[in-house]
Amino acid sequence: ARARQDGERWASALQRAQREALEREATRGAEQARQQELIRDMKGRLLELLREKDALWQKTEGIDTPMPSPAPRDAGLCTRCRKDFRLLSRRYSCRLCQGKVCHACSVDVGKQGRCCLLCYQQRHPQPT
Repeated sequence: ARARQDGERWASALQRAQREALEREATRGAEQARQQELIRDMKGRLLELLREKDALWQKTEGIDTPMPSPAPRDAGLCTRCRKDFRLLSRRYSCRLCQGKVCHACSVDVGKQGRCCLLCYQQRHPQPT
């Protein structure tokens, strides 16, 4: 009789342990499924953001810098800042667009002379 009671106790303990293990497994499976869904959503959002970034990048690549303005007929003014050429403000001729620019609106390009900032920026784009 005693052995039978011990056997029943062990059997019920074993059944309880199996039931708890199955519940833990079900909980773990649900949590894993939730995490996989979260990862899938995050990957989808990442792809959306990459597409948006590429679209914006293509838009900015299509933006052209404005062409240099033609030299004004009044040779006494800088084409860029409209400053009056005087004794202390020397006039330079841009070697690319032939516009008349002051020292502040021009860049020294070595032996070739000077060019206006706009032409220089078009020839030497800044990395983004």
